[in-house]
Amino acid sequence: MKIENTKAQMRKGVLEYCILSVLSHDDAYVAEILETLKSAKLLVVEGTIYPLLTRLKNAKLLTYRWEESTGGPPRKYYGLTEEGKEFLNELSDTWTELSYAVTKITSKK
Repeated sequence: MKIENTKAQMRKGVLEYCILSVLSHDDAYVAEILETLKSAKLLVVEGTIYPLLTRLKNAKLLTYRWEESTGGPPRKYYGLTEEGKEFLNELSDTWTELSYAVTKITSKK
């Protein structure tokens, strides 16, 4: 078993939660979302994020709007819907419980 595969699966497992968390602060376009994730050492490529954003939008957790850009083509800004905010709150509770359980199991006694 290769460790890189397991590490990638762990990152994918929290990516949805992280993206929703990024968007809870303010609407953002893909490059901003990717930069925020990158600054936290969670490296994600565009080919991964676009399908996820589409899935979240189709689930009515995200909305988007187009804005003109001074330096190029219009940008698609994503934001949380009310349903997305509620979903994020539930994920936050789950993350707290999961984080506590994993820490308890993996910490040395």
